[in-house]
Amino acid sequence: MKKEIAAEAALVVHGNWSRIKKLMQRAAAGEEIHIGFLGGSITQGSLATAPENCYAALVYRWWEETFPQSHFSYINAGIGGTTSLFGAARTWRDMMCYQPDFVVVDFTVNDEATPFFQETFEGVLRQLYGNGKTAVMVLNNAFYDDGRNAQELHNEVTAYYQIPTVSVRESLYAMVKDGTFPANEVSPDLLHPNDKGHALLAYMINYQLNKIYEDIDNVEEEPEYPQALTQNRFEHARRYQITNSGPDLHGFLTDPREKTTLLDLYKNGWTAVHAGDSFTLDLECSCIAVQYLRSVRKPRPVAEAVVDGDVAHAVLLDGNFDEDWGDCLALTEVMNQKQRGRHQLTITIKEAHAEEAGPFYLVSVITD
Repeated sequence: MKKEIAAEAALVVHGNWSRIKKLMQRAAAGEEIHIGFLGGSITQGSLATAPENCYAALVYRWWEETFPQSHFSYINAGIGGTTSLFGAARTWRDMMCYQPDFVVVDFTVNDEATPFFQETFEGVLRQLYGNGKTAVMVLNNAFYDDGRNAQELHNEVTAYYQIPTVSVRESLYAMVKDGTFPANEVSPDLLHPNDKGHALLAYMINYQLNKIYEDIDNVEEEPEYPQALTQNRFEHARRYQITNSGPDLHGFLTDPREKTTLLDLYKNGWTAVHAGDSFTLDLECSCIAVQYLRSVRKPRPVAEAVVDGDVAHAVLLDGNFDEDWGDCLALTEVMNQKQRGRHQLTITIKEAHAEEAGPFYLVSVITD
């Protein structure tokens, strides 16, 4: 399959191009433009040999090269292994506070294909798109062994908001499937692209940007901003760390070290090392998720989360990670109800070891 044919097939949701066209007109006029990317490890640049070789940097370069008269800034807010639930809780802090003009969103391989993650994904898009200014494009990444991802449910949302959506499953994965490229030629682990895979992925996006630019003189009316498609509990998702919460601590200690970069992940949380150490936080919400470190440096303490004293439905939080690719920023749902209410979350260390490789690290608590 030729790249051009694959790129034509990549646009699975055409969407409305009015915001992107207006942005291109501003760029052509020499204005200052902020280009952002929000997603997981592929957006972060995993397996690219250098940051400048990842797809996000290559798409950013398209804007610089197409509009040399303009001034651009680059915001890469990709964090490996993260879903749109965490994305909804960090969209403002990691992206919207910079007032981006264009954002590519990528959560389709980390999200599960469930209504819950359709709702969290909509929470991300409403924060990005709801200001009436930011132009958004969505990227559906996929596994290269079987093409699996969550794009059907995600794309119901993008079609509803008329947001252009580019799919790897219909483009780069299709080229792998028909034998144009062996899978390991573009992705050594069948998920994260190498330099060639990143370049092809950027080509699929830039091909669409070129099409929009060629059509810039055709005026489109932007559709009215609609009511939410889902229950939409996560448009205002909250993330609790030491800077904005006051839990009851018994043995848990605060970590006041300053967070210096986006990927400085294990700061501003709480640590514990002894069996019986506990953390209690009162919350107003309908959903609670606990974010914590699972480390390859073992052993680590094992905790459990209990909501409203319901020990029969306690959720295990194991600080030990069995994979070998590195530490994991785990995010575990511990409660999900239809109605908001007052709830009490208690996290207790249930298992500790005589010689720990490190503490149990509670990074944050996330709610709707």
